[in-house]
Amino acid sequence: MKRVYGYVRISSTDQNEGRQLDAMESHYVPYKNVYVDKVSGKDFQRPQYQKMVKKLESGDLLFILSIDRLGRDYEEVQNQWRILTKEIGIDICVIDMPLLDTRNGKDLMGTFIADLVLQILSFVAQSERENIRKRQAEGIAAAKARGVKFGRPEVDVPQDFEKIVKEWELNNISAIEAAELCGLSRTTFYRRAKECRNERSIIE
Repeated sequence: MKRVYGYVRISSTDQNEGRQLDAMESHYVPYKNVYVDKVSGKDFQRPQYQKMVKKLESGDLLFILSIDRLGRDYEEVQNQWRILTKEIGIDICVIDMPLLDTRNGKDLMGTFIADLVLQILSFVAQSERENIRKRQAEGIAAAKARGVKFGRPEVDVPQDFEKIVKEWELNNISAIEAAELCGLSRTTFYRRAKECRNERSIIE
């Protein structure tokens, strides 16, 4: 007996899967058969996706809203599509792209058209992902050029920091005492003391 499944993926926990779930409901996918992953689409090592694939059998039907919900890596999407449709033998319906419905066009021409559309959409999905990465890298580089600092803000040290470091180096005070005098954690004190030494060695 043919079973109907749905797969939903969002890239992070702050995104909303509501639109995809509404699409599954409108296509009468039983709620218990909808699998949701809140992870990146860079690969297919996703817990809910893997759980769903283990349940799929020949003749089943899988709904996804759009091809990029399946994945964003061109080769991986192609490979998974082949596994699902050829090796397992299920049908797939991409809701936003009617041409990607393997229930239609089972003849040679229909298969050719579906494969062609899949290749184009998979390529577009991966290209967009790479463009996003490029724009992010360019944005970070531009921000750094403007003097924007990334990461945690640097902790200020007291004016007599170098004097305290020397007292510690001479074993006149312990590292715990030195860190407390500076108002720093021991880890931060060690790191800043190392920076102080490096600066001192450059000057010398």
